[in-house]
Amino acid sequence: MLAIASGIELLTLLDRALPGALMLAQAAGDSAAAAAGAAGTAAADAPAQSKSLLEYIQSGGIISYVLILLSIAAVGLIITSLLQLRIAALAPEPIVEQLDRLLRDRQVDQAITFCAQPANACFLTRVLGAGLLKASRSTFGMLELRPALEAAGQKEVERLDKLNHWIAMIAALGPMLGLLGTVIGIIGAFETLGQATGAARSAGLAKFMSLALVTTAEGLIVAIPCTVAHAIFKRRVDRLATDVSEVIETLTAPLQPGAQAAKNAPRPPSRAAAPMSPANVA
Repeated sequence: MLAIASGIELLTLLDRALPGALMLAQAAGDSAAAAAGAAGTAAADAPAQSKSLLEYIQSGGIISYVLILLSIAAVGLIITSLLQLRIAALAPEPIVEQLDRLLRDRQVDQAITFCAQPANACFLTRVLGAGLLKASRSTFGMLELRPALEAAGQKEVERLDKLNHWIAMIAALGPMLGLLGTVIGIIGAFETLGQATGAARSAGLAKFMSLALVTTAEGLIVAIPCTVAHAIFKRRVDRLATDVSEVIETLTAPLQPGAQAAKNAPRPPSRAAAPMSPANVA
């Protein structure tokens, strides 16, 4: 009987203590949930760490480095073209003045020697020297001068436009390499979807999509300025070639057939100074 009374008393104590324990456990759970929610909110509100430019380049892989090299080459070509495509570089004023004095005196051999000197090398002297040399060796003499100048001028224009061709090639290669990086990135992303799971899948997708987008952006960054530069330099070459051809036309005017005869021919009397005949008076 004593044991039964002790058991009943123990059950009574447990019945009284159980609601309090449950309340304490619920309060502890609520506190833990609140703390976890606060931590998650703080983590969500914290700003994500941004990548540096070097990290973006590295995420593009080998294609990214190739595009960087192409951009450096393009900058060098553009600067060189800016320095070369100037009228002061193609036809310097002192050289034009010296050639004008020689050709006015019809000193063709001296003009050819002057154009052949390395210190005087420029677009003007290469075209004019080649034309004068071919005309002086031809049996037709100065009748051959104009065709010879046209042929030499065409050759020099192609030579002058050579740098612009390289710029156009880089402008075409940039988007193609960017597209290649995009294809490689998409292939890698699909392989990751088929093989990896969980967190590894997300990391793999982020890596390959970064490769695809970074290479595409770099290809466009290289191609757009090169395309604009190619169009500008193309028009500039045409305009400068026209200007230099006008200078050559002026310099070679005294050598054209009939120029010396026209210079020495007597001038006809002026119509205003001619005496009036009686028939005209009538």
